[in-house]
Amino acid sequence: MTIKVISLVLFSYLLGAIPTGYLIARKVMGIDIREHGSGNLGAANVYRIVGKWAGICTFLVDALKGFIPTCLALHFFPGEYWQAIVCGTIAILGHMWTIYLKFRGGKGVATSAGVFAALLPIPTALAFAAFVVCVALWGRISIGSIVACVVLPTASFLIGKHPMGVNIMVTAIGLLVIYKHIPNIKRLLANRELKFEDGAKKKNENK
Repeated sequence: MTIKVISLVLFSYLLGAIPTGYLIARKVMGIDIREHGSGNLGAANVYRIVGKWAGICTFLVDALKGFIPTCLALHFFPGEYWQAIVCGTIAILGHMWTIYLKFRGGKGVATSAGVFAALLPIPTALAFAAFVVCVALWGRISIGSIVACVVLPTASFLIGKHPMGVNIMVTAIGLLVIYKHIPNIKRLLANRELKFEDGAKKKNENK
């Protein structure tokens, strides 16, 4: 591996590992988001506990953490997808297991969305549409995330002619994100999973 590739991979991890939700919750409310709500660092928990705009900012920044290193790899190594695959994967793993918080991170949904928006724009758009529909129907982010993880690799294989490495990557990451959602799946089966607006409604009622 060249110095350029090694530097880009290291950058991908360190950028992906930035704990956006943790930092925003600290800045806005002075709290450790890991000790509130679901304890997750993602946008949904930040939305419920800290507020709407904090949740939106968390999602956007987390997505950029995946989008930026993937685009840089595509730019510096045009036509060579393996560098983008490696950098995107490392950014997602950095988010899930961040060195800044003793390797306790998020579930990787937004960061994965950023990576695949760069690599697979049309399949990612379809997966996002499925996510939005599921959240609108059932009101639970976890359901939308899990369904999107199924739609994205399916669309990657069926739509367009993507490199096999990309198809394998998106399938593996989809399975990993679903694995990270096992606690949510257990709560869904027990009918104890919070809806997207639950925490926000309680917050507004207490004002």
